[in-house]
Amino acid sequence: MGAWGIGSFDNDHASDWLLDLIEGEDLAPMRAAIAQVLAEDDYLDSDLAVEALAAIEVLAATLGRPTAAIQDETEFQAWLARLQLQGDPSLVPEALRALERVLAPDSELRELWEETEDYEDWCADVARLRSHVGA
Repeated sequence: MGAWGIGSFDNDHASDWLLDLIEGEDLAPMRAAIAQVLAEDDYLDSDLAVEALAAIEVLAATLGRPTAAIQDETEFQAWLARLQLQGDPSLVPEALRALERVLAPDSELRELWEETEDYEDWCADVARLRSHVGA
């Protein structure tokens, strides 16, 4: 999986996604990552799930409810301060549905975490993210 921790940015794919985001000037990739997870009817690929978690972290931050994980991303924080982007509260219901999709039985990311001793901690981390975005 290429992960070194349970956090949303504790893996190569999410870190790369975040770097791609901050090379741009808007939140379109955030919206796209959430929408892509919701558009998947079949088995959810882990890369799509990881991108959605990162996107939901970004959404929470742009709504003024950042998690500790996104606060540690100093390049993102500088990018957000420079562009002064505001999140769209109307995306919250979609983000919450995307989190449910990531946690669903037909999610590869969930299956990968289930195979580790950190599964419960990962679920708790996703629940913390949910509380930030849905606050």
